Amino acid sequence: MISTVLVANRGEIACRVFRTCRESGIRTVAVHSDADENALHARVADAAVRLPGAASADTYLRGDLIVKAAVAAGADAVHPGYGFLSENADFARAVTDAGLVWIGPPPEAIEAMASKTRAKELMGIAPLTDVTETDLPVLVKAAAGGGGRGMRVVRRLADLDAALTAARAEAASAFGDGEVFVEPYVEGGRHVEVQVLADTHGTVWTLGTRDCSLQRRHQKVIEEAPAPGLSAPLTEDLYGQAVRAARAVGYVGAGTVEFLVADGRAHFLEMNTRLQVEHPVTEAVFGVDLVALQIRIAEGHALDTDPPPARGHAVEARLYAEDPANGWAPQAGRLHRLAVPDGIRLDTGYTDGDDIGVHYDPMIAKAVAHAPTRAEAVRRLAGALERAAVHGPVTNRDLLVRSLRHEEFTSARMDTGFYDRHLADLTSPAPDPLAPLAAALADAHGRSRFGGGWRNVPSQPQVKRYAMAGEEHAVRYRHTRTGLTADGVRVVHADARLVVLESDGVRRRYDVARYGDDRIHVNTTTLTALPRFPDPTAQHAPGSLLAPMPGTVVRVAEGLTEGTTVQAGQPLLWLEAMKMEHRITAPATGTLTELKAVPGQQVTVGSLLAVVQAP
Repeated sequence: MISTVLVANRGEIACRVFRTCRESGIRTVAVHSDADENALHARVADAAVRLPGAASADTYLRGDLIVKAAVAAGADAVHPGYGFLSENADFARAVTDAGLVWIGPPPEAIEAMASKTRAKELMGIAPLTDVTETDLPVLVKAAAGGGGRGMRVVRRLADLDAALTAARAEAASAFGDGEVFVEPYVEGGRHVEVQVLADTHGTVWTLGTRDCSLQRRHQKVIEEAPAPGLSAPLTEDLYGQAVRAARAVGYVGAGTVEFLVADGRAHFLEMNTRLQVEHPVTEAVFGVDLVALQIRIAEGHALDTDPPPARGHAVEARLYAEDPANGWAPQAGRLHRLAVPDGIRLDTGYTDGDDIGVHYDPMIAKAVAHAPTRAEAVRRLAGALERAAVHGPVTNRDLLVRSLRHEEFTSARMDTGFYDRHLADLTSPAPDPLAPLAAALADAHGRSRFGGGWRNVPSQPQVKRYAMAGEEHAVRYRHTRTGLTADGVRVVHADARLVVLESDGVRRRYDVARYGDDRIHVNTTTLTALPRFPDPTAQHAPGSLLAPMPGTVVRVAEGLTEGTTVQAGQPLLWLEAMKMEHRITAPATGTLTELKAVPGQQVTVGSLLAVVQAP
């Protein structure tokens, strides 16, 4: 029997595995980088071991250090989580060579399937070698890892070399393996996967299908189980291919076989030899704990002959610290508050007051709703996210709510091009026009001893300015004998945390939370209080390129120097933030008059990177 488990991962992943271990009476060990010293997963484990450094390559990808940590902490088993080293056969062997139990598939199965090129060969599919115009569009893809990193869609042959270079660099940074390959890009398809679970006694379960078509940068955003609208023959074909892939490599444990479904056909993509981020929707539908089953299988127990029956429908949304309207730019900062209504499963690696850093994936949490029908589950999750308190950096919460309510999604007609078609509409600002007034009234409450500050002589209106959804809003209110008033709006109640306003006969409640001197959250609207007199020094020359996120300058375009003529849209440099590369391009055709960025430089949001002066 396993008594102590070290989880070779971080954040939400580690916290998820720890939860099952605690419920099973198993002690837990965390590993953490210096950047994660105070992270939730390091705090909730029974023991924690430091991995010196911050970069993934120096910490969470160092299998040798993690095995030493397991031995030092007295663990008798290692769970790889579902990232970093979970698909590394050498790490699996190192764990077992150290006399520890490996809670995962055999190293030989990992080797056969962890490389997407070898997996396709096993399934009789050859990658493209000599790409021609007739092959376009194609997808450049990392052979190792997942999560959308190291992937590029190429629609012009002239862009292939640059895509290969960028994909190799991103894959090497994220997975320690820069191997990439090229395959046809199936457009208009749905991303459908099958959850498999196999024991050491020859039993292989298929635990239904999942649809993961809503993706950004080839990384999943919303997932659901079962995948809607699949015909019975197609579903059986998916199950058959998944079982064939698992049996072909002698698979043991939890794994996922992924497909693109288009024109009623299933196109094999890969087999992920690990648990997936989206596994909670399968757990909800089948009423199982996949982590607990992984542990039982590792202990040698046999699965029942047949899996439990499926019940209802489940939907999961990934809440990211990112700005979808700004190229999905990752965000960092203090997460002041995170809370969702009861009845929603929330898997997270953060609690109130934790900092979201720049070194790792920007996912904050996964929210999961389960209901008897798909329509009910979708409605429940959208409503819960709309009412959730998410106070801190910019997130994709509004995008999630709008996506779940989009007609293409509610009618189950979505595909992997959903955000390519609809992103502009889904991110168009729609803030509550009364939110700035509520913020101003909450701030004004209690400013005088008597709570009103009224005089017999009518006072001039108080004016406050806020930035909301990229625009400036000025609001006016007065202190009167009866309290605070605002033109056209009846102030029913106002204090520092709650404002109730009545407009056009409709009364609405506004919960207000203020953090620091300028950040205000009013219900689901985020505002920034603006100073009365802007700082004249906070100006930049026209054509200035500012860092859109904190990160590291990883590359500057070859031959780029001050005085160089550049074209509008030309890539100038690349930032790495939260394990993704972000390209910084010239805003206009002109002359590069300043170049402040150098490879290896750490930058913060708003740092001056370069200046392009238009003619």
